[in-house]
Amino acid sequence: MSSQSYQIEINEKAYPVEVSEQGKKLSLNGESLSLDIKGNAEKGFHLIHQQKSYRIHVLEADYESKEFSLEINDQIIAVKAADRFDLLLKDLGMEHLAASALNDLKAPMPGLVLDIKVKAGDNIKKGQPLIVLEAMKMENVLKAENDAVIKAVPCQEGEAVEKNQVLIEFEA
Repeated sequence: MSSQSYQIEINEKAYPVEVSEQGKKLSLNGESLSLDIKGNAEKGFHLIHQQKSYRIHVLEADYESKEFSLEINDQIIAVKAADRFDLLLKDLGMEHLAASALNDLKAPMPGLVLDIKVKAGDNIKKGQPLIVLEAMKMENVLKAENDAVIKAVPCQEGEAVEKNQVLIEFEA
């Protein structure tokens, strides 16, 4: 059974998280957790862990930046999440790639172009999926970091690309 690796940051402290493929087992900071969770994001959650009860409400959720504001038993906590792609970019020393102003979208690693979701002339919005790149047996969706207009798409579906190869050009 495989699992997905994540990282959450609470009060500027990072905690590794492992979730089983079926989402039934969870490990937080190396500790295996047995959780009983009821509810949903709209109405809130009720969680029982080690015979303690927690009421959780999602106050704000920015899925693009993966930042959340939670109220847990009347205490407000800011949480930042990082998925496997964010962690991979960090491991490669490229975590600030998204923050820099780029004229081109370049391949963050060698891979295979599985799907191109835009074409020249398209107006795109921040967070919009642009291209799906398979790398290290994982499908990675590369998204727009800003609103922009596509100038050109010099790669093709099925093409093998190298690290830093231009995948999409944006108009200046």
